[in-house]
Amino acid sequence: MQTDAKALPNPGAAHAVVVGGGTMGADVAVVLTRAACRTTVIESNTERAAGLPARVAENLKTIGREANASLLATAPSLDEVDWSTVDLVIECIPERLDIKQALFADLVRRARPDAILASNSSSFPISAIGQGLETRGRMLGLHFFMPAHLVPLVEVVLGEASDNACADSLIAFMRRCGSVPVKVKQDLPGFLANRLQHALSREAFDLIDRGIASPEDVDAAVRFGFGFRFLAAGPVMQRDHAGIDVHAAAGATMYPTFCNADHPARCLTERAADGRYGMKAGEGFYTWTPETIAAERARYDRLLRAGLDLINPELPEIQP
Repeated sequence: MQTDAKALPNPGAAHAVVVGGGTMGADVAVVLTRAACRTTVIESNTERAAGLPARVAENLKTIGREANASLLATAPSLDEVDWSTVDLVIECIPERLDIKQALFADLVRRARPDAILASNSSSFPISAIGQGLETRGRMLGLHFFMPAHLVPLVEVVLGEASDNACADSLIAFMRRCGSVPVKVKQDLPGFLANRLQHALSREAFDLIDRGIASPEDVDAAVRFGFGFRFLAAGPVMQRDHAGIDVHAAAGATMYPTFCNADHPARCLTERAADGRYGMKAGEGFYTWTPETIAAERARYDRLLRAGLDLINPELPEIQP
């Protein structure tokens, strides 16, 4: 679908609006402001909005870009934005299709005809969000991964009516922001990365259900085995390292025995049903206290930052 959207300017010359100032919206604001992009976050909750500048500034300080904190602004509603200046909108509101559809329907009259409209939704295809809208040609999925300011990957997802030129423009923009964008040419459920992740999870939790391995051993097998190697090479590159003939032969032996269930494993559904949701409930596969949660989150953050330092030479250079 042809649109009036033009190539996005460099981040330093652009104005982006992030709708939603929760955890993801705040981290997306860091991604944008670190590349000197003027960023306005729409957040109606006054307490959350008040905390945004300090949170963004703290994360910018860790990478030596604290001066860019002045590029962040907050607004309580869409009405407070000068839409004539906005080049890119990124939606980060709760995962409800009806409110996402309502937002993008509202943006039809607010946003410039050449502005790109993106959704960070991990659940809903951009085709469903933009159904029936005249803006659907310049609507794209822009799916970040938590924490968005540390995980380099971002998926640029095309819906059935999305303009490929808009996708390429957004990919170039995100690369200048220092992210690693990948193009997903069809908005299948889960897009690209989550489909790969859930394929692994299906087998992992099936092995737990069958008593073949404990949750702890599943985690260790991934973290200290093949998952450790993924930092250096993805599954496709690793086949070239190991030998495609070896992989094909191993696959022929293993694939018939893989879990192919069309529903989540018992160990997941039981916990979802009885309230063992993980950290937020104090118990999941592991038991959690406020102290162990704080320690785990600090450990997790530290390792992510260390991994980021290792791959930093391979990341796109931030180009304001």
